[in-house]
Amino acid sequence: MEFGVLGPVVAWDGEPVDLKGPRHRAVLARLIVARGRVVPASVLVDDLWVDPPPGSLSALRTFVAALRRAIEPDRQPRTPARLLVTEGPGYALRTEAVDAWRFEAAVQASLPPGELLLKLLAGLDLWRGPAYTEYADEGWALAERSRLTELRLRAMERVGEARLALGLAGEAVPDLDAHVTEHPWREDAWRLLALALYRSERQGDALAVLRRARETLVGQLGVDPGPALSQLETDILNRAAHLTPAGSVWAETAAAYDRVVGGTRARIESTVGLLRNLAVTGGGGLETARRHRLAAITAAEELADPDLTARVIGAYDVPAIWTRSDDETQAAAIVAAAERVLPAQEHPSIRARLLATIALESRGSRSSRPREAALEAEELARGLDDPALLAFTLNGVFMQTFHRAGLAPERDAIGAELVSLSQRHDLFTYEVLGHLIRLQSACARADHAAADEHATAADALAARHELPLVGVFTRWYAALRDDTPESYRAAAALLNGAGMPGLSDGLLPLALAAHAIRHDQPIPEADYGPHTPWVKGSLTPPPGLLLETYWALTAHAARHSGDGQLLEKAQAALAPAADEHAAGSGLLTLGPIADFLR
Repeated sequence: MEFGVLGPVVAWDGEPVDLKGPRHRAVLARLIVARGRVVPASVLVDDLWVDPPPGSLSALRTFVAALRRAIEPDRQPRTPARLLVTEGPGYALRTEAVDAWRFEAAVQASLPPGELLLKLLAGLDLWRGPAYTEYADEGWALAERSRLTELRLRAMERVGEARLALGLAGEAVPDLDAHVTEHPWREDAWRLLALALYRSERQGDALAVLRRARETLVGQLGVDPGPALSQLETDILNRAAHLTPAGSVWAETAAAYDRVVGGTRARIESTVGLLRNLAVTGGGGLETARRHRLAAITAAEELADPDLTARVIGAYDVPAIWTRSDDETQAAAIVAAAERVLPAQEHPSIRARLLATIALESRGSRSSRPREAALEAEELARGLDDPALLAFTLNGVFMQTFHRAGLAPERDAIGAELVSLSQRHDLFTYEVLGHLIRLQSACARADHAAADEHATAADALAARHELPLVGVFTRWYAALRDDTPESYRAAAALLNGAGMPGLSDGLLPLALAAHAIRHDQPIPEADYGPHTPWVKGSLTPPPGLLLETYWALTAHAARHSGDGQLLEKAQAALAPAADEHAAGSGLLTLGPIADFLR
């Protein structure tokens, strides 16, 4: 059972819970304000009524009883309540599932900037309006509403700080500008806005903002700007180096590189190393890396240098976990380029990288070629003393282990080898990949204890090495564990701007459809995007992490339509995974596959 107070007071358990009248909701809200502490019945009566009428204590007990029936509908008669409990002279709400508390944890988190930004944005998405909206004038809610409002303002400023730390000054400007307009007394917000403008090469606008801050603070509040704002103005006028330390180092290094190296071929080849690092930053970085990667390959081919082209293609060894391409047209172009230069390459390391690229970029292919390429790449890599190359080829093998259902154990073995190999040779991005693969495989076995361990390990590595995209997958796994519509919606918020359309398109509706099926509810009408054919049960599923999910959906559709032939086909495809769950994606679940084989 989830509770929400960041807006009107609500409760939900997959679906909204009817909390009866305003006084019922007021009792719940008052107990949430108490954060698990016992509130005496006499205090509740005084809080509910300005002038308590006769029988108010009996009315309170009636409200509590109705609330218990609403939030614990499965509790047997005369059994103790678990959530809304009676203790001594009063009542307490025993839960941690309150949106305001999750939001507070996000604001107070100490995380690397990339991960913190995702967490803060997800926390801000929990707000549906002013906190405790319908109790704005109640004395018992005033302090908590004020505290949460202050946390929300601080969260918006921390978002600005995180974006600045990530070099996203331009993205920070619009939100910070709106923030200071609405809350002109927030000096730190003025400082962040001016700094964001300066780092966006808008020195004049930055100084104008600081002048506007001074005029606002003096004119409206009668106070002079604090020392931080005054010092920032001085630093901007003097173009102080510390205002853009990372940018200065980057610019100087890039200029030195151009002076020393200079050649077009060297520039093209070195670009891939930058794109590889950019890709793991997520969001705009991933999209930019994808776009410029193909441009680099095209530029190498235009030089009519197959060896350079082969190196440029094979150097992009970014770990890949999801089995639907973010850009199928681009992926096909990369595969075609790799196939063109492959015959001329004799060195086993270069060949292995090209073959692994073909396997990775052919996600969801029904052809046997990508799997053959993956296995050949692995064989070549095992004959060389190159751990990073072996990890790259194992990633390609993983991507081609979806040609039939029931291969989660095989993928788990690949994940285990990746973790072990990476720990010995400090390949942290592939160590993360190994843990995510093993998380998925554990979900297929419904071994959530093992999945929890791998999620924790992946999150720890992501925090240490600033890999924000990892949090998308681990948060979706947490949603699978909760398996409520609200948990899936909260996880979906992390996909905004993540730069992974192959993952994000239609994923939330698919998760909600799976939840509906598991709870014997009608599948919601929605835009299922690329998943539509399998929600409708109209096409043979392609290889990928959703293979078992698609076949289970097909079986469900066939059963409801009375299509015995299609049902038999789906059950035959699912039979090798009879002991697994349709949850191998690690993101959503349709429960035991055995349920679809009956």
